[in-house]
Amino acid sequence: MLAVVLAAACFGAGGGIAGRVLDPQGRPVAGAAVRLRIGTSEAAAASSDGQGHVRITSAAAGAYRLTAEAAGFQAGSRDVTISDGEIETLDVTLSGIAGQHESIVISAKAVEPTVDLRNGEVFDRTLFTRDDQAMQQLNAGIDAGQHEGGGKSLEIRRFGFNLDHGGVNGGLKVLVDDVQQNQGTQGHGQGYLGALKALSPELIQDVTIINGPFSAEYGDFSGLGVVHIRQRESLPDQFTARLEGGNFNTGRAFLAYSPDAERVDAYVAYEGSYTDGPFLNPGRYRRDNFNANYTKSLSKSEKVGFRFLFGRNNFYSSGQIPLDLVSQGLLNRFGFIDPSDGGRVKLGTASAYYSKLRANGDTFKADGFLSRSLFDLYSDFTFYLNGPAHGDAFQQHDSRLQQGLNAQYTHPQNFGPAAAVLVAGANFHDNEINVGLYPREGRVPTGVTTRADAHVTNGAGYAQENLSLFRGRLLLGAGVRFDEFRFAVTDLVSPDHSGVQAAGRWQGKGSAAFTPWRRAPLTFTANYGRGINSIDARGVVQRPDQPRLATTDFYQFGASSNFGRFGIGTDVFLIDHSNEQVYVPDDGSFEFKGPSRAYGYEAKASVAITRRLSLNGGLTKIGNAFYLGGDHRVYVDSAPHFVANAALTVAAWSGWSGSLRMRAINHYRLDGDDPSIVASGHTVFDLGVAKQLRRGVEFNLSLDNLTNRNYCETQNYFESRVAPTAPIVARIHGTPGYPLTAVAGLTFRLRGK
Repeated sequence: MLAVVLAAACFGAGGGIAGRVLDPQGRPVAGAAVRLRIGTSEAAAASSDGQGHVRITSAAAGAYRLTAEAAGFQAGSRDVTISDGEIETLDVTLSGIAGQHESIVISAKAVEPTVDLRNGEVFDRTLFTRDDQAMQQLNAGIDAGQHEGGGKSLEIRRFGFNLDHGGVNGGLKVLVDDVQQNQGTQGHGQGYLGALKALSPELIQDVTIINGPFSAEYGDFSGLGVVHIRQRESLPDQFTARLEGGNFNTGRAFLAYSPDAERVDAYVAYEGSYTDGPFLNPGRYRRDNFNANYTKSLSKSEKVGFRFLFGRNNFYSSGQIPLDLVSQGLLNRFGFIDPSDGGRVKLGTASAYYSKLRANGDTFKADGFLSRSLFDLYSDFTFYLNGPAHGDAFQQHDSRLQQGLNAQYTHPQNFGPAAAVLVAGANFHDNEINVGLYPREGRVPTGVTTRADAHVTNGAGYAQENLSLFRGRLLLGAGVRFDEFRFAVTDLVSPDHSGVQAAGRWQGKGSAAFTPWRRAPLTFTANYGRGINSIDARGVVQRPDQPRLATTDFYQFGASSNFGRFGIGTDVFLIDHSNEQVYVPDDGSFEFKGPSRAYGYEAKASVAITRRLSLNGGLTKIGNAFYLGGDHRVYVDSAPHFVANAALTVAAWSGWSGSLRMRAINHYRLDGDDPSIVASGHTVFDLGVAKQLRRGVEFNLSLDNLTNRNYCETQNYFESRVAPTAPIVARIHGTPGYPLTAVAGLTFRLRGK
């Protein structure tokens, strides 16, 4: 998406336009072609300079068709009128990649030095067969890996902290259309993100990434950032079909119908996929997702909509296997110990949303949802460590009913020459959960370890004011948020562990951005935010003397600049995380983590090499991450201190498009005291190409792990015993990354709107 902002200018008789060509993050775009046409005749034209400025003079008064084009974006146009040298201020938007219909914009929210605008080519043209691939494309210093070979929720690592499945050590908040994906008090861990498996990449409209807890709009699990995914309300073609196939018995189909109806945006879509993966114990990973949307425009400024999502998945997994046995040749890299590991999930969400734009520029929007899910996970980490006769395999169950409401009001203001925007809102989230842990043989429970009914309620209110001074050279922001939680647990095994507890927390936000000189494209930024992450309700009730909410204070200072086709941004950060009590649902135990600190820096850059070729990349480097206090320094473990990404993208070159992408992490500690116990790092390349065969028909090819790198997606250090008579060994266990994986497909887009 490319925004072309044109300001009115007076040139005597007739007139013209003057302004800047900007991308969605406000950066100037060089070399964009802007034209004024009357019918098929071109009346005037100009190109934007290195700072994005464009100027067309000596245009006669009259009606014109304004067109704007830039490399890597579809051409866009709109009607304009020039009368005696003055025209209204215009916003012309170009969407997507030249030569294709679908597009996605990954943008930065809040004041932060971000220039890594990811090309929509990656989402629109790449064939995804696993949910971790979509998360890896965000390239925001997030290291995401599979923990069990396919079907289980991703393990998230960011800024030197291991967030497990998204909900501890600050948390990474993930939402889809305002519906929180992090499941608290979950059968397999706080903040579990397994619901993302019902997301179809073809339906993604845009993704907003916030580097830290800098926006008052977001509360629980936002300590280390927010990823807000929004789906489309309609598709650009009435019929869309994508059929894929690849090695490891991989197949996928995406089918969608989107009617062309006046004042209605709608679609129904189905996604079905299957893969065995490279594992000796076939993954048998089957997903079925059904998605529908209906949006009715009540007027030009008012609309109401409804969404429905149903998803289910079933899988077997290799589990995390002992890497010492792999290195000794006693176990295949894709082998297994327990063939019954895996899981099954069903979920459904119904939601409604409403928005209205008032004549004075005020905006009101509200949405609500109702969600039901069933989850069973079959795991075996330590094999025969604790029970040589029957083994350590266990089943985790989570049956959940969720309801939520969100409301937000936006009010533009003016304080003399200063422009401001006030955003205020409220959130409500309610979870009713039956959660349990059961020993098992095969997939048959043999007893009950824990079982409870939990009811967790979270209500919040917030307000944030953003102020623009000195004609936009100084931007200031301040916000405040308050969250109140109620944790109620009825323990069905140990009634004395039942109870009700409450907790509340204020969170402050602040930001500033300053551009000292108009002619020098250099902006300095500063951000501060306090974020929170909740704790498993069972832990809160059983240990009421411990903190019930963990806090994360995030400080960030940076600078960004653009020079023609080249943009760069850097920042340094300091993160302080409070004490956290972690309830471990794998065995019903507790883990206490003292206050911790991490600091480091980020660097991001992008360059348009030619009209068709672009390069972007970034890295996050942690200087240190350690626990505060104690008689000796203990380091935060289980997360890399270096995360990097890069992408070389070709857009619409002789009918070809594609991207070569790199992702890398360094080796990292798996023990806070012993520096010799480390996980191996990796550098992985992925390739996606597409060729337009004819109008409405496209060939796609994706090669995952192009160099066939031998690596592990996740690694953990703990004791295990692989057979009843085997010795107990403290060792590193890992989940192997996929080898070279090829997937080819055809995409059909019929009856464009």
